[in-house]
Amino acid sequence: MIDLTPANHDIQSPDIHIKEQWNTTQARYISTPKMTSWGRTLADELQYSTIKFKTRVAPLAQYDNSLAEKVDKKTELFDETGASLGHFDWVICTAPNGQTIELMAESGFAEQAKISKPKMLACYTLMLGWDNFDTLPKMLSAQAAPRWDVAYLNDSILDRIFVDHQKPARDDLLPSVTIHARNDWSEQHVDDDMETIKAQLLIAAKQALNWNDEHAPSQIDCHRWRYAATVSDSDKEALGILIDESHQWIVSGDWCGQGNIESCYQMAQQTVEAINKAK
Repeated sequence: MIDLTPANHDIQSPDIHIKEQWNTTQARYISTPKMTSWGRTLADELQYSTIKFKTRVAPLAQYDNSLAEKVDKKTELFDETGASLGHFDWVICTAPNGQTIELMAESGFAEQAKISKPKMLACYTLMLGWDNFDTLPKMLSAQAAPRWDVAYLNDSILDRIFVDHQKPARDDLLPSVTIHARNDWSEQHVDDDMETIKAQLLIAAKQALNWNDEHAPSQIDCHRWRYAATVSDSDKEALGILIDESHQWIVSGDWCGQGNIESCYQMAQQTVEAINKAK
């Protein structure tokens, strides 16, 4: 990893300082061969579960809540067209809190007021690709010194740069990087035109990676994550999962903790413990 200060009107080339080397003492874990592979493998091993993709669940208040008081407290869920998705013993919502508020609005969820307490910020992501390794900017080439996988940026609207093709089991991947903008900047510009955002991020990326026209990326894409990061307050205890035992509904997700990967595990563990306790 490196600390990187992009080139600007004062300095002609980026300023780089080695931050730390990844090792087994403080290991980093990456899903292979894709970032989604680990989650999909877990899902495939769920014996009694069916996953529905590209399905938007309708707010839980869209039907008469008295129907949810039927046998065994089962809740019937619907999609946005009104089609039934089935009856369920427990409903666990792990969507970001902005979407959870809408799903639970006027549903009678016992902890509704607490959902809005954590503040979440957006993140714009810029993806850049090159047709071959010969066209990579010098900073990303195999001869780059120091050789790095992740850059933390200073004095920039960008936050981090990840070198994707150097991740494990990516040998067949064309050279590419993923760049995250700062959360505070992303939130300030969350409703801006996407093409304008892409242009601004591309200028910042060029300053950071210091390419010329010959080594410019051939593939450029930009994505907005509306709810990406939880603002962490070290003085306050994490929210934790929210439970409505009467309906058998749980609101969970990393944003109920510190918003990091560790929180995913912690909130999942709390969720499982809460269901087992209620049995």
